[in-house]
Amino acid sequence: MKKSDFYSLLTALPKAELHIHEEAVLSRSTIKKVYKRSFNKDITSEEYDQLFAYTDLAGFLDSFIKIQKFFTNVEDMELLFKDFSDYLEKNNIVYCETFISPTSHLKKGWDFSKMISLISKSISKIKKEKGRTVKIIIDVSRSFGLENAMNNLDLVLKENSPDIIGIGLGGNEATGPAKDYEKVFVKAKEKGLHVVAHAGEICESWSMKDSINLLKAERIGHGITAINDSDFLKELAENKICLEVCPTSNVFTNTIVKSFDQHPVKKLYDAGVNVTINTDDPTFFKVSLIDEYWNVYKELGFTLKEIKDLVKNSFRNSFISDSAKKKYCSSVDKAWKEWFQDHPDAKEE
Repeated sequence: MKKSDFYSLLTALPKAELHIHEEAVLSRSTIKKVYKRSFNKDITSEEYDQLFAYTDLAGFLDSFIKIQKFFTNVEDMELLFKDFSDYLEKNNIVYCETFISPTSHLKKGWDFSKMISLISKSISKIKKEKGRTVKIIIDVSRSFGLENAMNNLDLVLKENSPDIIGIGLGGNEATGPAKDYEKVFVKAKEKGLHVVAHAGEICESWSMKDSINLLKAERIGHGITAINDSDFLKELAENKICLEVCPTSNVFTNTIVKSFDQHPVKKLYDAGVNVTINTDDPTFFKVSLIDEYWNVYKELGFTLKEIKDLVKNSFRNSFISDSAKKKYCSSVDKAWKEWFQDHPDAKEE
């Protein structure tokens, strides 16, 4: 299928995204605005480009935290969610579970309750005006240590917001192994929260195994190094453990995957592993969700029917009721059928 038809089809399909950092869906205009307020001068093109001139995961994380520091007022959350709303609309994402990383903001003195109140207000607005549902997973973050992670969890539990459905362990798995955060995640599970973890992004299968066995992670963010462990690959497939795969992100961080055509997501899928397609950080990696589906279709040989299966897989692996999953999947089938009826010359491969 040619690119224009593919984008038309994927735009028509309702989609979910399960691995995306809300703070990384910000527009150039928003960055310019908060930069000028922070430094009382306009950001130059060279300075802007330098913010995105990383070549590995550590460099990306440094850039992510640096840009977070430009946001100096808690009301800036509304700016971020305006950009986020535009992203959801452009990609026809009707359901999203997004990470929020509060630590850098809390260190600036922002009040957690005020932050969540503004986020909930923005989420309600998106639901009312756009008919799109957003839920929050708080990234307790391995970047700032165990005590900070537990503090983030305690804030979540105290807030008891219906918009927050779980916690996640983000950051560099090589310097913050899952085992160090076991008691945080055990406590979260006991309190009824969902738990997920970034793992298998740059470390081998032991990182994913610890996340599953010690943290009781229900989904694994990235998980691409599973391809190197055939026994673990079978375990993932048998147990239907979801991998939130972010192909372009993996290429950008330049650790395991050096070029897109080397990405193992098709091999994982063909081995029966339960994978979903996600963007991770759209602004930082210059990719949208529809772009990502095109990339795996064009570069990795997914068929159109497999693309539809991947779209439905994101709903199937979301933290919503079984009835809601079935409803969303039926809406994908309906939109798919209608698009091909409207484009009789297009072939359903």
